[in-house]
Amino acid sequence: MKKLINRVDDVLSEQLQGFAKAHPEINLHPSSFYVTRHDAPVKGKVALLSGGGSGHEPMHAGFVGKGMLDGACPGEIFTSPTPDKMYDCAKAIDSGEGVLMIVKNYTGDVLNFETATELLHDEGVKIATVLVDDDVAVKDSLYTAGRRGVANTVLMEKLLGAAAERGDTLDDLVKLGHQINNNGFSIGIALQACTVPAAGKPSFTLPENEMEFGVGIHGEPGIDRRPFTSLNDTVDAMFNTLIENGHYQRTIRSWDRVNGDWIEETQEKQPLKSGDRVIALVNNLGATPLSELYGVYHRLALCCENFGLNIERSLIGSYCTSLDMSGISITLLKVDDALLTLWDAPVATPAMTK
Repeated sequence: MKKLINRVDDVLSEQLQGFAKAHPEINLHPSSFYVTRHDAPVKGKVALLSGGGSGHEPMHAGFVGKGMLDGACPGEIFTSPTPDKMYDCAKAIDSGEGVLMIVKNYTGDVLNFETATELLHDEGVKIATVLVDDDVAVKDSLYTAGRRGVANTVLMEKLLGAAAERGDTLDDLVKLGHQINNNGFSIGIALQACTVPAAGKPSFTLPENEMEFGVGIHGEPGIDRRPFTSLNDTVDAMFNTLIENGHYQRTIRSWDRVNGDWIEETQEKQPLKSGDRVIALVNNLGATPLSELYGVYHRLALCCENFGLNIERSLIGSYCTSLDMSGISITLLKVDDALLTLWDAPVATPAMTK
């Protein structure tokens, strides 16, 4: 393993300190190693908080700033942050209007965010959560119960961030978050695995002529391993999987702020259909050249056109990565005029500016 690190134990602290020095508009809180926007708490505004294991940069710390997140809690690489870090971060960004926590569906993240939610409620903080489970590849895996939360998280943070900036209430943001989650679908493939510094070797090996189809952002297995033939064949297969596996019904847990307890409710995703309008995200999982991402988008746009999807906005680049994994993910989010207005709203973060 050759990586630009010193000691494995210092990776998170050194990288976060460098991030904060490079972006003075971000405050690093070294006692717990979480980050907030420099003007937090913002008076009269619901605060947005997200987090998860490091290794997916720029998600989430790179999206802290005006128009997106108020705070982010990075854990160690591919490891959930602890509830006390989430608690401290939420307290630091809460203006009194409440805190919405955006949680990717991984068992560790879910359990720790739920614990933090209960602690914050006991402290009198208005608190709510929204779960992201957009990966159509598998239901249940090494890290999850249900579908995994991946790159639709980035789109959700942008849209909810704009809504919070304009003054939406906590309850309105929860409702909007469920809408965004229920209309977002993602699929990823890997040509080569990532290398976690603590492991010192790739998380899996692939023959030269194979790819991991439906890979997770921690290197989890996907649907299967299949031959890698060409860009067009790969994107076609990814697109077809997104369309064919769109329907998904599941039970989610939501925090009842009135009674201070968890409630379960059934939510359902409906598949994309001809005539739908979408935001398309072609995301680099770590080591894929930007030029290849545009080749992927070229084929994806053709797939959408032939199927009848109208791409209203697009995003191409590194947004939800997996260290140095060679691969890509594609996310399609069904949108309407109201969501497009939020998408076009100003944003100023280290990793996304408009």
